[in-house]
Formats: sequence, C-alpha cells, structure tokens
Amino acid sequence: MLAGFEEALHARKSFEVSDGSTAIDAMLAGLVDYAGLYPPASLAMRSAVENYRSYRNGKHQDALGRFIIGLGRLDELRAVAGTHRDLKFSIILAQPALADELPTLLDGGVRVESIECKASSPRDVEQLTRKLPRGIEAYIEIPIAPIQPEVLRAISNAGARVKLRMGGVVAEAFPSAAAVARMLAAISEAGLSFKATAGLHHPLRSRHPFTYAPDSPTGLMHGFINVLCAAALIHFGADTAEAERVLEGQDPNAWSLSPESLRWRSHSWTAAHLSEIRKKFISFGSCSFEEPIHDLEAMGWL
Repeated sequence: MLAGFEEALHARKSFEVSDGSTAIDAMLAGLVDYAGLYPPASLAMRSAVENYRSYRNGKHQDALGRFIIGLGRLDELRAVAGTHRDLKFSIILAQPALADELPTLLDGGVRVESIECKASSPRDVEQLTRKLPRGIEAYIEIPIAPIQPEVLRAISNAGARVKLRMGGVVAEAFPSAAAVARMLAAISEAGLSFKATAGLHHPLRSRHPFTYAPDSPTGLMHGFINVLCAAALIHFGADTAEAERVLEGQDPNAWSLSPESLRWRSHSWTAAHLSEIRKKFISFGSCSFEEPIHDLEAMGWL
C-alpha cells in the first residue's frame, strides 16, 4: 500500500503552482479531471484511455487532472489499458461501503488519488471516510440545495471535500446561480475545499447543446471560470449577491487576463490569489478535455 500512497503524493505535486507562474498557469494546473467514460461523451474504455494518454503528452498537459472511472469498471480498464501506472485515478463509488475495497486496489498498484461518492447523511460520510487509506482524498457529493449544515460539518470533521453537481443532460439538472452562490458560501464558511462536475465544459456561462446528439435541446450552462471567480469573491470577503452576479455573467468583455492577473469588472486576482483559490476549487470533471481548452484558445487566453 505504501508504494501506491507515495505515487499519489508524487502525482499531486504536479498540481502545485510554482512561484513566478502566470495567472493562467495558476488557474489551470490540474483543473480538468477527465470523465470521457461518462455522458454525454460515454466513450468506450479504450478510446477514453487513449485520449487521456494523449492529453498527458500534449501541449496543455498541465491542465489535466485525474482519470475518472467507476470502481466496477477497473477490470475492463485492465483488459484494454495494459499497464496503468501512467494513469492517476479518481474512483467513483456507488455506495460508501465500497470504500473498504480501496486498500486492495492500492496494494495492486492502482494509482488512486481520490474517491468520489454521494452521501445523504453524516452517517454516510463517516462510513465512507473512517477506513480510507492515508493519502486518498474523499469527495462527498451532496445536493446544492437545500444546504445541509450537518453533512457539511461531518465532511469537515472527516477531513474530506465536497463535490458539486453543476448540470447534466437536461435543463432541470442545472442549479440556479443563486443556489450555487449560497452553497459556495457555506463551503467557505465550513473551511472546505470542493470539486465540481457536469455541465462545465465551457469557461463562461453560455448556451450549448446538452448532449452531442444532432437534435439535442440547448440551455444555459455554468462556466468554470464563473465558478472560479465566484469562489474567489467569497473567499476574499464578498457577499453571495456578488458571487451570484459573476455566476450569471455571460459577457466575455467583462473578463480580462494578463500574465499577472485575472480581472472581472472591478475585481482582480493575481496569480498568487488564484493559486490560493485553487486550494479551494480543486478541479472539475468533464467528459471532454478538448472543449475547455479550445474555448480558452478561442478567447485568446491560451
């Protein structure tokens, strides 16, 4: 188990932002967890693994985080991926009790950096985290609304992190900006870090198809830069109303980026500020790594 733990620690060092980095470096380091196996992409295992390996050697490799996979698909992964020590995983657990299987995975050389699981009560949180091997981060998925203070306290007491679902393949899956702002404030007040998932393929809030089907309905999706800025506002003392405004922002001209800082309207964050925020907003899961990167390129940010 020790070898797996040391590998996980070594991998996380690559996410750290060094002194003298630019604002975009600080924003993007390890930001995108690759979820190509999940909707709407729903790729075959071989395609998803090949994509991840390609991204790890690509121009924007520093933005790539973990490979997201369900616990029940690891045998399939082994069958198509050969050696998988070049892959770093976030494992989705269908229920908290499955955390008991993690020591065996580590002993078998699976490079598990984090696990993700839904929890509806403090008891679920405790069951998930009490036997968690040292060095494995736990992301507890909870509803954005209504806020459950007792579950947030349990997550904090367990030294775990929050997972927020920001969308899906139907309009009803996308929480309101107001609800997200309130949850970000609650997370900050509890001293917690978080990751996000679903519906965050694009940097800024904008309208897009929910799936890749030609006849897919469209709707407004949250932007990962909006979420980052909302977390920054709350972290540095702004109220939820201001965070809600940035979450609702759709005008690209309201943002500007220089090597030294990111600016939204009258607010500005240096690379050091952004590095600090990234210790709170850890990553987001996306079934596409290329879409976020291409959008940032189109904005002239990369």
